[in-house]
Amino acid sequence: MTNLLSSELLKLRSTRTNLGLLLATLALTLLVALVHGYSTSKSSLAQVDEQRTLFGAGQVSTLFAALVGVLAITSEYRHGTIRPTLLFEPRRTRLVLGKLAAALAFGALFALAAEALAFVAGAVVLATRGLGFALDSGDVLVVAGGTVAAALFWAGIGLGLGTLVRSQVGSIIGLFAWLFVVESLVFGLWPRVGRYAPGPASQALSGGTGADLLRPGAGALVLAAWVAALVAAGAALFARRDIP
Repeated sequence: MTNLLSSELLKLRSTRTNLGLLLATLALTLLVALVHGYSTSKSSLAQVDEQRTLFGAGQVSTLFAALVGVLAITSEYRHGTIRPTLLFEPRRTRLVLGKLAAALAFGALFALAAEALAFVAGAVVLATRGLGFALDSGDVLVVAGGTVAAALFWAGIGLGLGTLVRSQVGSIIGLFAWLFVVESLVFGLWPRVGRYAPGPASQALSGGTGADLLRPGAGALVLAAWVAALVAAGAALFARRDIP
């Protein structure tokens, strides 16, 4: 398993697309932090909830972590490397688990980098606006730790989705459609149901304060269930499918 994991990590490290995704994550994190920090009134930004949002700008990493998970498997089909990969590791369930471990590691890495930048940018915003740091250690743990955990889970969701769909374009379109259309509609119309979707669950895990959101611990359990269900379904289908 160690050799398999090393191989999968090498694939992710040597893929220029993943470097581009990381740079996009950092750029968008910086933009979100600066826009929120300088567009929010000074009195509001002094409050804990607004500073949670400011320092939680790294939550954009969850989307990019999901894309890393999708690409970890769909790129194999797109570039025709799935056959030699299976020659190296013919046990398909084991291969999926190796890809899952590598995707989780990269998802956490993306979130760590994004949150580090968010805290630097947030500190600069507060200093330039003459405001103090209002978060306590518990708030920091929820915002930073929750964001890293959410990105890790989203990397697993992306891998499960990509394993099920196989098509890179189809998986990415499906991911965006689910996040920005389906979840928004369901959560807007039936929040007590929609809060169990991955997006609202990750908001809860990252310290979101909406009245209809779950508690952070419950959000983590919901995300873990989504990862387990999607990866298990994808692995089962992958084990029976013919390789094109």
